[in-house]
Amino acid sequence: MNDYLRLEKLDKHFGELHVTADVSLSVERSEIVALLGPSGSGKTTVLRLVAGFETPDSGRVRVEEEDVTSLPPERRRFGMVFQHYALFPHMTVGENVAFGLQAQRMPRLDIERRVAEALTAVDLQGFERRAIGEISGGQQQRVALARALAPQPRVLLLDEPLSNLDPTLRERTRRELKRIIQRVGITTLFVTHEQEEAFDLGDRVAVLNAGRLEQVGRPEELYEEPASRFVATFIGRSSVLAATWEPARGGARLAAGPVWHAAGPDGLAEGAAVDLVVRPEGLMLSSAAGPDALVGEVAGRRYAGRVALFDIALDAGGSLEALGKADAAQPGERVFVRPDPAGPLPRVFARET
Repeated sequence: MNDYLRLEKLDKHFGELHVTADVSLSVERSEIVALLGPSGSGKTTVLRLVAGFETPDSGRVRVEEEDVTSLPPERRRFGMVFQHYALFPHMTVGENVAFGLQAQRMPRLDIERRVAEALTAVDLQGFERRAIGEISGGQQQRVALARALAPQPRVLLLDEPLSNLDPTLRERTRRELKRIIQRVGITTLFVTHEQEEAFDLGDRVAVLNAGRLEQVGRPEELYEEPASRFVATFIGRSSVLAATWEPARGGARLAAGPVWHAAGPDGLAEGAAVDLVVRPEGLMLSSAAGPDALVGEVAGRRYAGRVALFDIALDAGGSLEALGKADAAQPGERVFVRPDPAGPLPRVFARET
């Protein structure tokens, strides 16, 4: 991997609160990496450590092998788009984009050229004289991006850049944002708590939990090969069943009796208590019993066109979510649930105590 931006064991405390713990991450030149995690996972703190707004208690930040850990934000040559954009409402679009360049005392003609180039990059050419209040939320987001790009930064940092937009505009702006970043070819690190946003924008996704980096990988790797129980249950939809690990019999034995084929970590002892994590599309509903089937009742059904997501209350206790044809069953019906051989393989993790 051609590392361009490298975070090395970043550790940060706020008083007694340990916010990040040994966070290490490498980002390639022109790569887009998402920092994904729930509230309080430390993802925004990591971004602020990279930007220079916070100083790590230990660890380093390097760009092209240059150690920038002790440099203030203005000397790192990073571009930043904040969650609330931080645009100046009394300035025009062009004046907002030019603000950072003027602070650098750049010659006027160079500023005008940079502003025009940045606005062209975000498809807002000709908007220089528009007032901020005259443009849409999506256009304001692109103005904030243009302002970050105008100084020609080495790295682009985005802090929940689409959180202020309604769902429809958010999806459209997300596609535009990725197209712009790829066209400019800038190395990008961005924070989000939205999985769809992380999977859509990011070439790779770094999943954070309680200040620790759980896994880094392509979206399909995180979904199909989660490295931890947290990743398996945080990414996408899943159900968790108590089981016993019996690899000699082909997988995990559920409390109700059947053995389901599953993938488990190396070194997991025979007979260990485990959590079996299964995806809704890894299950199938049937009206017939079988040696590998669990029996239950349809407690709920969420229609989604030709398919539906079924909530199954199991007779043996617990519940499952199964994806199936919309007409497969109705609430209140008795059904049998078994693994779908064509679906993703259930994953096994040591039982958390």
